[in-house]
Amino acid sequence: MRKIMNTIKNAGRNLALKTAAAIGNSRGEGYVDLAVRILLAVILGALILAGLYALFGTTVLPELTRRIQEMFSYNG
Repeated sequence: MRKIMNTIKNAGRNLALKTAAAIGNSRGEGYVDLAVRILLAVILGALILAGLYALFGTTVLPELTRRIQEMFSYNG
């Protein structure tokens, strides 16, 4: 009976030590930071791309089209 109790006590102690080591481990911390940075870069890139697309679609391209048509329809 004493052997079984010692085995259970040692297993509990080993589990507590493994848990403490896992909680104190900061090995994967850099991966989370890197993932957040990549996610922010993708989101900011998408916002910039959407802004440029809106600017070119409503302002630049119609003006460019108008100027090209004026250039080729010169009757002078």
